[in-house]
Amino acid sequence: MLTYIMTQAENELAQIIWESEPVQSGQLVKLAQQRLGWKKSTTYTVLRKICENGIFKNEDTIVTSLMSRDEYAGRKGENYLEENYNGSLPKFVASFLQHKKLNRKELEELEQLISEYSKDL
Repeated sequence: MLTYIMTQAENELAQIIWESEPVQSGQLVKLAQQRLGWKKSTTYTVLRKICENGIFKNEDTIVTSLMSRDEYAGRKGENYLEENYNGSLPKFVASFLQHKKLNRKELEELEQLISEYSKDL
């Protein structure tokens, strides 16, 4: 499933929404001004874009997410795998491990994940 990939500005506003939701759009404007130095028009322009792409909704001046932060990250990861590794997680891991060595704790965490998912097979 293709998910819209947010720009840096959209992602910055998204982080504020995920941290604050549900949030009134007027309060979101204030938060964006405080944290990002944005004007009201900039906030509403960016908000409109991320709402149009199905990640958030602004209904009756209340902004909420249609997709959690984790769900968005997961879909973005799936898109990356599909575009760059033909959807193959093992190919991605093999490529990743050519450039980064995992420590013992990371290896144990991966082994645990694989073990848990293997139970359902």
